[in-house]
Amino acid sequence: MRVTSALNSGCFCISLDDQALRHALESELGQPGLFALVQERCPYLFAARPVFISAEHRERMAAVVRAVESVVALPAWRELALAQAPAIARQHPGQSRGVFFGFDFHIHHDQLGLIEINTNAGGAMLNAVLARAQRACCPEVDGMLPTADSVHQLEEKIVAMFQHEWQLDGHQRPLHHIAIVDAAPTQQYLYPEFLLFQQLFQRHGIDASIVAPEELTLHNGELRHGETVIDLVYNRLTDFSLADPGNAVLREAYLQKAITLTPHPQAHALYADKRNLALLSDATTLQALGVPAATQALLLDNIPHTEVVKAAHAERLWQQRRQLFFKPNAGFGSRAAYRGDKLTKRVWEEILQGDYVAQALVTPGERTISADPDGQTLKFDLRTYTYDGDVQWIAARLYQGQTTNFRTPGGGFAPVYSTPRPTT
Repeated sequence: MRVTSALNSGCFCISLDDQALRHALESELGQPGLFALVQERCPYLFAARPVFISAEHRERMAAVVRAVESVVALPAWRELALAQAPAIARQHPGQSRGVFFGFDFHIHHDQLGLIEINTNAGGAMLNAVLARAQRACCPEVDGMLPTADSVHQLEEKIVAMFQHEWQLDGHQRPLHHIAIVDAAPTQQYLYPEFLLFQQLFQRHGIDASIVAPEELTLHNGELRHGETVIDLVYNRLTDFSLADPGNAVLREAYLQKAITLTPHPQAHALYADKRNLALLSDATTLQALGVPAATQALLLDNIPHTEVVKAAHAERLWQQRRQLFFKPNAGFGSRAAYRGDKLTKRVWEEILQGDYVAQALVTPGERTISADPDGQTLKFDLRTYTYDGDVQWIAARLYQGQTTNFRTPGGGFAPVYSTPRPTT
């Protein structure tokens, strides 16, 4: 751990190559004008420096992902999690798993904490671009940079993942058309990533469109965008139960099994509802579910204790607030999430009236981004992009403030480099 701490505080020889980034966005992966769009829309999307982690931390994160998957696979877990979920989550989604789960971790020295699970984690294609734009100037770290082949393999895995979702849903014919669906997609902060996905799918012979849910129609069991029949919807909506009126057509298409929807409402209920972290960090619950002792130990050691906020516990939680982080059950993107030491009485009352969990604080890692004597130090979290329990890629997000925000100069998505495991 000392090596990675030293690298995160003092290594400045790896940097973002703007020309390589432009080439990846406009020539190799994307389209003309995409670099300018990123610069205009989201200038702090890509961090200038990478983050270093140890091989042990990388392996432990993968082990936590597998442990969570083993619990979610239990029939007793499904019964417990779905009992508190909206009705649409109990609609059987077929065999599709859900693309781009994001397991988010904090690392501080030897302490590792899974702070949340997301079922529509953004940024994977952006990190593929970022990996192509890193340059090292010393041989000691040059071997840590991802190879062109590893980035190509990631892109191939992404396409294969969507094709697998289509096949798991019982289809024998090829996947013809994917719709990337989000509310007002051209206005989304990560709209450049939608364009990268569209280009990726098209390079592999799959038509793709970027669509707002209101543009969809359902006729004779077919979901359409204009005259185009949609096979699969890559769901980037944060209305996880498709309850908003604007999502009514997509909701009905899902209920009629007119499309493959990935990720789907059941995936969110089984994984990403923040109340699940309270179950996964409770020894009594894990034992009652029949989780093996070794798996229990791994989860309890690496998931910060979480509990559902209840009015009956208000006084105790208020007294303990400086050691807690408060998150809405169905929250995303750190919205309406609060560090306890920053709480006002007014916000505390809103939390008590809302649906929140309280999670023990796990200090985020730190990365110094400048060699100047007063060089700026930013916080970072780690996101493992996973599919069906396998880690596809690891990225970091550098930021200032309470939570990740993509508003910090020098911050944004950062590549993650793992030091080799020491030889014995």
